[in-house]
Parts: sequence; structure tokens; C-alpha cells
Amino acid sequence: MKSSFVLNSLAALTALAIATSAVADDKVTLRMSTPASETDQRSVALAEVFAPEVAEFATYEPHYNASLIKQNSELEAIASGDLEMSIASAQELAQYFPEFSIFATGYVHQDADHQVRVFNDPLMDPFKQKVEDELGVKLLAVMYLGRRHVNLRQTKDELTVKTPADLAGVNLRMPGTDAWQFLGKALGANPTPMAFTEVYTALQTGSVDGQDNPLPTVVDAKFFEVTNQIALTSHLVDLNYVAFSKAVWDELTPEQQAKVKAAAEAAAESGRNAQLQKEAELVSFLEEKGLAIYEPDLNAFRDHVQSQYVGSEFAASWPDGVLDKINALGN
Repeated sequence: MKSSFVLNSLAALTALAIATSAVADDKVTLRMSTPASETDQRSVALAEVFAPEVAEFATYEPHYNASLIKQNSELEAIASGDLEMSIASAQELAQYFPEFSIFATGYVHQDADHQVRVFNDPLMDPFKQKVEDELGVKLLAVMYLGRRHVNLRQTKDELTVKTPADLAGVNLRMPGTDAWQFLGKALGANPTPMAFTEVYTALQTGSVDGQDNPLPTVVDAKFFEVTNQIALTSHLVDLNYVAFSKAVWDELTPEQQAKVKAAAEAAAESGRNAQLQKEAELVSFLEEKGLAIYEPDLNAFRDHVQSQYVGSEFAASWPDGVLDKINALGN
């Protein structure tokens, strides 16, 4: 009797193991390739919020620091069926679809909430549909990266930045591409191309008057040691999109698709709140370090910068009326 009971128990356990294995094998593997580190707020949000929400039918498998797919090749990998997920910048999408450059332009997005309103508005539908139809990529949610500000050597007594006119003659280090240099000029400054690794010394010696970056970069690179003020110009509210394979999406049930989208949106919201909190905390940290931090006339900056883009080569690919629709969704 005991032997029979043991055999029956073993048989039951074996059947259970086989059934469990079959269920596991039925799960779709979602490989995420990102150039971000494991501790980046986007990575944390996807691992801690997205993954558990889809765990019933999918295994989330993140690969950090571009260890699986090299940076800027992720969309191509999704299109070819070699990857299931990535986070994609507007700049990266603009390499395939030039009209996406509007979302990487100064003062198009006003803040983190505005990013979400724009992404969820019908004006985005043609953008999303084109990426889906021509690249096989679904854009599920928008993730907030942070706001870039003007960070200067001058004290506020020496120079207070209220409007673009106040930046006249200011040598402002900007990344070296034509698009970045155009933005620097549109801000009213004299943009100076320079490698990021050279910026600290250039600020220290006065080779440049300032630089632009989000507050976390100002802290990480210790630019606060060689500057005296930050004008919260918020001239670029940067973003990533959660990009998902359309081929994988089509294999999911409608219920699973709804869960994937909801999970991506929840992760984006979590990451957004974490980044906003970090930015707020860094204002206090930088003020304690002696920097003057203040907000200029953002309407004056927005109007001036956008007027510089209208009619330029950078705006040639923008669909008619889209900029006005985006502005109308602002505060």
C-alpha cells in the first residue's frame, strides 16, 4: 500500500511538473535591450512595475548597458524579429521618420504631464501608425527623462537670464550636431560645440560661459563646482517611448494586449514620478552648494525658440498644424 501510494504521488508530482513546464513554455519571452544601466529610473520602473504585471503570460528579460543590441540599433532589431522591446528616443525615430524630429525640438513639450497629453492625443495616431506599419514597432507609452536647463559661470548679480536677449554673447557649450547648435542659437546664446569630457575644464578656465543639461547631469558631472547659477529654461523636455514588437503583439490575446499596454503606462508613470522627485530634490542640493536657481520668462523663451524653427530646415518634415495642436495641449 505504501509503495503504491508513493508511486501514485510521484506520478502526480511528475504530471504537475510537466503541466507547470508546459505553462512556462507557453510564456512569451520579452527581451528588453537598453543602453541604460540597471539603476536608471526607466530600467527600475520596467523591472519593478511592468514585469510583474505581465508575469502571468510573459517573461521579462532585460539586458542593460547595450549588452544585447548596440545603442541605436534596437528598432532595427525589433523590425527584423531579433528583439521584443526597447526604449526609443524621438531622435532615434527621426532617423527613420523625419517628422518625429518635432518631438526632439526646443519647447515643443512643456513638462512631463504635457508629454503624456501629447502622446495620448489623436494627433499622435498618424505618427504611431506609421512606425507600426513601416517598422513593425508599437509605441506603448512615453517615459520622462528630464528637462535641460542653462547652467552658467556668471553669478546672478553679473547676469540674470529672463529672456533670450539676456543670453546674447554668452558662450554656451552645446553638443556638436547641427540640430543642437541650432537650438543654442534659438535660445539666444552663442553655441560652442565641445565634447562632454571637456566641459568641466572649459567651465573652470572660462573657455565657455556655461552648458546645458538636466540637473542630474549637473550633479553627476560636478558642474556645480565650477558654475554659479542655473536658469530653469526647461528648453528641452526629453523623452523615450516604450517600443514593442508588433509581431509579438499580434500573437497576444486582446486581454494580454490590454495588460501589456496598461503595464507599460504604469511603469512610465512610476519612472516619471521618480525622476520628477529626483529633480526636485536636486534643486535643494544645488542651492545648498551655493548656486542661484530661478525660472526665467518661459513664454518669452518658448515663443522665440519656436519662431526660429518655423520655416527652417528642421521643421520642413513636420506635418501642417501639428505644432499648433501640441501647443494647444499645454498649460
